[in-house]
Amino acid sequence: MAVLYGKKVDRKTLLKRVGSISQVAGIKRYTLLEGRGNGVEAADIRTGSGFSFTVLPSRGMDISFAQYKGKSLCWRSQTGDVAPAYYEPEEFEWLRSFYGGLLLTCGLTQTGMPCIDNGEKLGLHGRISNIPATNISTQTKWKDNDYIMKIKGKVTQSKVFNENICLTREITASLGENRLFIHDVVENLGFEDVPHMILYHINGGYPAVDKDSSLIARVNNVSPRDDEAKTEQEKYNQFSGPIHGFKERVYYLDMAENKDGFVTAALVNKTCDNGEGFGFYIKYLKRELPRFVEWKMNGEGTYVVGIEPANCMVRGRAKEREANTLQFMKPGEKREYHLEIGIISGKESVKKLEKMINH
Repeated sequence: MAVLYGKKVDRKTLLKRVGSISQVAGIKRYTLLEGRGNGVEAADIRTGSGFSFTVLPSRGMDISFAQYKGKSLCWRSQTGDVAPAYYEPEEFEWLRSFYGGLLLTCGLTQTGMPCIDNGEKLGLHGRISNIPATNISTQTKWKDNDYIMKIKGKVTQSKVFNENICLTREITASLGENRLFIHDVVENLGFEDVPHMILYHINGGYPAVDKDSSLIARVNNVSPRDDEAKTEQEKYNQFSGPIHGFKERVYYLDMAENKDGFVTAALVNKTCDNGEGFGFYIKYLKRELPRFVEWKMNGEGTYVVGIEPANCMVRGRAKEREANTLQFMKPGEKREYHLEIGIISGKESVKKLEKMINH
C-alpha cells in the first residue's frame, strides 16, 4: 500500500480522489526539440512521493536526470542531452556527449581509457550509452494496492564480423516510493566469444554533493588509480566545495558486502536542509559487479562524484586483456545485473542508512 502525503492510501481511496492517476504519478513520454538534443526520446516517471526521474530511450535507456522535492540528485554537464547522431567515438570525444545524469552506462565491450586492443581502436567508455533502444514499452498497473510503473527497451551493439551483444533494460518504480530498480540482461547474440565490460556511471551532484558531503560505505581497501589520486588519499570519501583547477582523482574501492551479498553505498550531505541531511544510495550484488570505481571531481562547473559499480577497472580493454582480467561472454550467454537507487532525506533516514551499511 502506498504512502502519499504522510498517509497510507489504498487503491479505492485514491481513485475516489483523482480523475486520473496522472494527477499524482505516472509515465509521460515525449521528444526533445532543440539543439543537439533534437529528436531524443525521453520518459519522465513520477512516483507521487516527490521523487521523479527521466529515462532516455534514445541514449541507451540511461537516466539523464533525477530529483526529490525539487532537489537534484545528479550532476548535469554543460553538453546537455545530446542525440546519438552527434556521438564521436575517437579517443576522449565521448565527453562531447557526456551529459552526466543519474546513470550513464559504459560498455558493453570497452570501458575506461582509450586504447588499441588487438588492432582495434577503442574510445573512452565504449558505445552503449550512445545507441538508441528498440522495442521500447511502458507499463503502469495496479497489483493489489500497489501501483507499479515500468519502462523497458533493448539496446544492441553490433558490427559485421565483430560483436553482436544486446542489453535489455527494465526500470521499475512504485507509487509513493523514493527508489527505483534497474534490471539489466546482457546477451551475446553472436557465434563467437565476445569481450564484456560494463560500468554503471552514477553521477552525484549538488546538493547531494557539497562541502562536507561524504561517501558512506564499508570499504575493505582503497587503491588510487594514479599519482594524482594519491593526493589526500585518506580523504577519498570526503568532499570539498568547488576548487579552481581541481584535477580528477579516481579510486578503486574494494567494497564490503553484507550477509545477503549486497553492497550499499551512499552520497550524503548531512548539512543540507538545515542539518536534516540529503542524498541517495545505491545497492547492488557484488557477485554481479565485483569492482567499484569512485570518480572524485571537485572542480568548478565539473563538480561531481561518480560512484560506479562495474565488472572491470577503467584502464581500458587492452590493459584488462594484458592483466588477464578481461571477461568474455560465450555465444548465447546471458549476464544479469540488479541495482537499486533510492533517496536519503532527513536525520532518521541517514541513521537508518548508516545502520544498514554497518550491519
